[in-house]
Amino acid sequence: MDQIQHVIRYHQETKHHFFRFARSLGYLDWANQPDPFRRFEGSPAVRLPVLKPEESPVSPRYDDLYRRGRVPAEPVSLRSLSRFFEYALAISAWKQAGETRWALRSNPSSGNLHPTEGYLLIGAVPDLAPAPGLYHYAPREHVLERRSDWESERFATLMQAFPPGAFLIAFSSIHWREAWKYGERAFRYCQHDAGHAIGTARIGAAALGWDLLLLEDMTDDLLEGLLGLNRPEDFVGAEREHPDCAAAVWPAGAASRSMSLPLFLDAGAVQDPANAKWYGRANRLSRDEPVRWEIIDEVTAASRKSRAGQRFVDLPAEPSDLSIRHPSLITGHERGRRLDGAPALSAGQIIRQRRSALAFDAKTSISSSNFFDMLARVMPRA
Repeated sequence: MDQIQHVIRYHQETKHHFFRFARSLGYLDWANQPDPFRRFEGSPAVRLPVLKPEESPVSPRYDDLYRRGRVPAEPVSLRSLSRFFEYALAISAWKQAGETRWALRSNPSSGNLHPTEGYLLIGAVPDLAPAPGLYHYAPREHVLERRSDWESERFATLMQAFPPGAFLIAFSSIHWREAWKYGERAFRYCQHDAGHAIGTARIGAAALGWDLLLLEDMTDDLLEGLLGLNRPEDFVGAEREHPDCAAAVWPAGAASRSMSLPLFLDAGAVQDPANAKWYGRANRLSRDEPVRWEIIDEVTAASRKSRAGQRFVDLPAEPSDLSIRHPSLITGHERGRRLDGAPALSAGQIIRQRRSALAFDAKTSISSSNFFDMLARVMPRA
């Protein structure tokens, strides 16, 4: 079969049916449940400051995320990066039922299993590092683990086509985290959750006055090399990660309005130099070996992106923020009031209130008025 036929076969064979579910173990092997938190043991870690809502950078109103130019651009700093990861991938709450305790995050996930891992490639930032580097984000501790050093010249070459101050974020998936519960359907949910991560990263960027551009023309080989996912020595005995995507982020206003931006990266600059320094080894997530689902391996190989174009996008023809393209869908929110007449919530309040559908802690759940307030923005009026 060709690649497309393999993907279609996976889609058909992993559907639920009226009289049966898609194939899985049929039970939850709690003793082998994967750890929801990946760490790279031995890598230098920088703790991001835990900021109170009233501390700078302060969240804009939720409404303003949808109006280009309304949120002033924050400079890239350790504090603004902390806010960015708080809104994009951080733990938003802990819940407990009996003796069982679990975390919820800003990025929603299928079954709260969180197969998505986040990475940051950035230049020198005060209090982070005096030179560029690649980092893995660890949400439980809210830290950035330095995975690799980058020479300043090499980083400048990689980012020279992007606006000043631009950096990269990227995502990967650990399929076993989903397969442990969902069996053969796990690949579906990993793609679903990667989309969630892109969405929350876009929201986090917009809340800081930053633009985000998804780099669609990147091969999986290139992304693996960029993130070090192709380094077997860093994953000895540990569950592997599969590349998802990367995006460029920069403070809004840094780009010339006539600028043409690439949807790809310079492969020569990504290529690992012989003297590259890497740090840390991935932790093992499960006690026993993961259960292998052959059809997941097949669809992973079939959907692997081995070829990509070299397209450019002209700004501002392709808006990279959260702007609503149809102003007629906006109701009365431009006056700064909710539908029930109360003051409009900040973006940070909305993000922190995201909880699971099971409201074990009513004080942290989104109220019905807030829910319909948000829904009104994306649904046409009668």
